[in-house]
Amino acid sequence: MVFRKLPGVSASGMGLRLSQKFVFLLFLSGLVTLCFGALFFLPDSVRLKRIFLSKTESQPVTVGSDNDLRDHLKKGAKDMEHLRGITSAKGETSTKLKSLSRKPSITNEAKADEKVVGGEALEDLTMSRSKTESSSKDEKFKKCLLKPPLGIEHGKSSHPQTLHRRDKVKEMMKFAWDNYKSFAWGKNELRPLTKNGHIGNMFGGLRGASIVDSLDTLYIMGLIDEYNDAKEWVETSLDLNSNGEASLFEVNIRYVGGLLSAYYLTGEEMFKRKVLELGEKLLPAFNTPTGIPRGVINLGSGTSWSWGWASAGSSILAEFGTLHLEFVHLSELSNNPIYTEKVMNIRRLLNKIEKPHGLYPNFLSPVSGNWVQHHVSIGGLGDSFYEYLIKSYLMSDKTDEEAKNMYYSALEAIEANLVQKSPGGLTYMAEWRGGILDHKMGHLACFSGGMVGIGADDGAPEKRQHFLDLAAEITHTCHESYTTKLGPEAFRFDGGAEATATRLSDRYYILRPEVIESYMYMWRLTHDPKYREWGWEAVEALEQHCRVEAGFSGIRDVYAQTVSHDNMQQSFFLSETLKYLYLLFSDDDLLPLEDWVFNTEAHPLPLLFHWLNDTVGYGLKPYNYY
Repeated sequence: MVFRKLPGVSASGMGLRLSQKFVFLLFLSGLVTLCFGALFFLPDSVRLKRIFLSKTESQPVTVGSDNDLRDHLKKGAKDMEHLRGITSAKGETSTKLKSLSRKPSITNEAKADEKVVGGEALEDLTMSRSKTESSSKDEKFKKCLLKPPLGIEHGKSSHPQTLHRRDKVKEMMKFAWDNYKSFAWGKNELRPLTKNGHIGNMFGGLRGASIVDSLDTLYIMGLIDEYNDAKEWVETSLDLNSNGEASLFEVNIRYVGGLLSAYYLTGEEMFKRKVLELGEKLLPAFNTPTGIPRGVINLGSGTSWSWGWASAGSSILAEFGTLHLEFVHLSELSNNPIYTEKVMNIRRLLNKIEKPHGLYPNFLSPVSGNWVQHHVSIGGLGDSFYEYLIKSYLMSDKTDEEAKNMYYSALEAIEANLVQKSPGGLTYMAEWRGGILDHKMGHLACFSGGMVGIGADDGAPEKRQHFLDLAAEITHTCHESYTTKLGPEAFRFDGGAEATATRLSDRYYILRPEVIESYMYMWRLTHDPKYREWGWEAVEALEQHCRVEAGFSGIRDVYAQTVSHDNMQQSFFLSETLKYLYLLFSDDDLLPLEDWVFNTEAHPLPLLFHWLNDTVGYGLKPYNYY
């Protein structure tokens, strides 16, 4: 090449300038290459890449085999970057986990390059990042999880017998739901014998308890047409402007818990709006001299009062002590600390007052803040208070040390004063009445096998195996109470009785979940096959004794040869009993216990760390499989 000499410029000067320009261009080229290369290795690189891909390139990159995928999951969230795709189900956008790899496929990268060359991606380059991310409905759901809640294959077991049993539970759920829809749609529960609906007075005019309680169960089981029907009813027909006597406790665990879990599993903003509206209506119950809420509230007027049967107008430990999980989540979703302040005030008061022998009695005055009676029970009136202590600790990603200390101190007092061994070697939890033991255990207390189990690992190192053994012993005792494979409401250990209901009034079974709940937890913790066998016994008994023409009904006497039904399909049968059975026959990655806690109505709530901690940096969406 011949360079023409410019006037006033020497040949050597021109060569120097050209050399400088060449170096500058080389440096600039390297810098651009480095920037664009680094773009694809940032923690949020998937979102950045979407700006440069065509809108029609909506399917995710698939890298590696299924075994590779499982290996990546086991490495933990900090070593993962989830590649997500968008699939269409009945015209609605959803996300589906396909791959866990930081490196994109060469084939798909080449396709992306082709589309950029073709010009179709040019429009995407002009879109802002926020506009791109808001293009799909579930992008509105900003709070995120680190792992897919429904597992790699929805928790399907590779064992044929276990899969068959899970399918049977799913069929039971569909049967119960279809009959509710046919005969009681919009009512709170189904009366399967008379084929009509039941409203009751627990929910203060709120309707559809079975619908809200079933949302997450239907979704988890993949009954998506049924879930969509339930979602539509909640959106169009769940009227929160009601007047009547509502149980603060029941509305919280069923409606608030059900709406929260539906939101976290699906990302549907409608559930969030509904639950925040409802949560605000519960706050007036806390307007007492101590801040301990009264048990009954009118959702319309905000007036509250104590149950007429509660001693001296007291509040109930299991009721005001079973708000923490839901209210902390209400604070986080609303960015309003008032909900957390309300439940933390309860905790402060309980820490401050004297506890007889370290025990928490069941009745507390919301006016004076003192215990009203010295009646202690791990069953009814007390049960879920203890459950929420250990679950508050777990839900905080094990940072809530106060909840942990309260739980283990309470458990130590329970072991010292209530845990007993029967002559036949059965471990049970008696009730305590002013220092006198009542050797009775309620079906409700059978949740405690699972509770002690999930808290075993975080106790003192020298007591961890002891706690796991105690959990197994309690669960075994509750299984022994299931004489006909279903158990009574309460059973005794005195007068020669061993886990037997000696009173006619204690012999009923109303489709309760607590024994099956402990089976599920103990299976997850030990993988001892007996828990699945015990669960299957319960399935067969439910089919034999409780299934009727139009749903499932409780029975009046578990020992009677001729079954007498109570004509009630409880909403918690759909929310808890069938869900725990389904989880029992599923793989552990379906709602894994290290990522989720279940409220006392079995509604799953994510650990706060997994969706609040901004330092994680992945910005993942919920895994909507449907």
